[in-house]
Amino acid sequence: MLAAEFRKFSIFEGLSPSKIEWLASQFELRVIPANRTIFKQGDPATHLYLLSSGKVIIRYKPYDGPPLTVATIQPGEVFGWSAVLGRHMYTSAAVTLEESRLYRIEGSRLQTVCDECPDTGAVLYRRLAKVASEHKKHQHTEGELLRVLTSNLDKNGECYRRIENGRR
Repeated sequence: MLAAEFRKFSIFEGLSPSKIEWLASQFELRVIPANRTIFKQGDPATHLYLLSSGKVIIRYKPYDGPPLTVATIQPGEVFGWSAVLGRHMYTSAAVTLEESRLYRIEGSRLQTVCDECPDTGAVLYRRLAKVASEHKKHQHTEGELLRVLTSNLDKNGECYRRIENGRR
């Protein structure tokens, strides 16, 4: 059932329904009313989010001015990148504009996913790097982001080897 909903996320494109179903089971569903804060700028960066329905804005508050909307997240998009890019805090806030259905996973859980299913984990990490590099906010290449994403993985682990072999 979740596999059908998760297929609309580009990071799962091309994976078998059983792999998508397994990955979907690693995420937690959250339904958040309109005009609610999902996380604040400066909160501990713990989760990566997938927006299934609704609309979310990302707001950055400079120290010397009012908050700025830096992105509008649409269904099928990913946000909360700080949780997987090695940052300790979210660099912006996320706020729902309308009731939003989203899935979240702890950034540290992605490492376990990679260990438990190296083939699927390797594909997921490469896709996350690709999506992040295409995101307007990030000025880094896919390879640079993949190195950051995998920096905490076991360098002797099977998942890491599969990611490394896929870079060539």
